[in-house]
Amino acid sequence: VEKSDDKLLVAIRIAIAGNIIDFGVNRDFDIDREIHEVLRKDFAICDYSKFKEYLGKTDEIFYIGDNAGESVFDRILIEELKKPVIYVVRDGPVINDVTYNDAILAGIDKVATILSSGTDAPGTILKTCSSEFKEIYNESKFVISKGQGNYEGLSDEKKPIFFMLKAKCYVIAKDIGVNEGDIVLRGINV
Repeated sequence: VEKSDDKLLVAIRIAIAGNIIDFGVNRDFDIDREIHEVLRKDFAICDYSKFKEYLGKTDEIFYIGDNAGESVFDRILIEELKKPVIYVVRDGPVINDVTYNDAILAGIDKVATILSSGTDAPGTILKTCSSEFKEIYNESKFVISKGQGNYEGLSDEKKPIFFMLKAKCYVIAKDIGVNEGDIVLRGINV
C-alpha cells in the first residue's frame, strides 16, 4: 500500500482480496494468490470516484465487516480511510463471520470503534439487529458493507452504501450484474 500511487484504491483492493476468506462458500483458497490476482484484476464495477466523493464529505464511516480472517485486511483499509470508523461485527459466531474477539485479535480496536450488530445472523438483516446498531446505521451517511451476505441483506436499502466484495456465487453475481469471480466496489443510492 505504502509504495502505490493510489494508496486508498490499493487498500480497497486488499480488503476485497480478504473477502475470499469465506468458509461458507469456499474452503479452498490461496490467500497469497488471491491478493496478487485482485491487485491486478480490473473491477467489474468500480464506483471509486463516488467513494472518494462521499469519503470527502463524511465525518465518520460505518463499516460492516464480514469474515473473521478478512478483518486483518479491513484494518489496512480502515487505516487508509483516515476518518473515524465504527466497525460492525456479529454478536456471536456464525459460519466464520467476524465477532468482537476476532476484531480485537486483528487490532481493529486500535483503529476503529467496534460495534456488535446485535445478531448472530449471517449477513446483515436489519430487523434482527439491535436497536443501538439500527440507530447508528440509520444516522450514518457513509456505509461500507463487505461481502455477499451483507450485500444480500442490504442491497435493497434506500440509503447510500458502498459494497465491497468478490462475487463468489452465481446468484449474487447475476443480481449485481457481474460474473462469478469478479471484484466489485459498488455504490447504491450515490
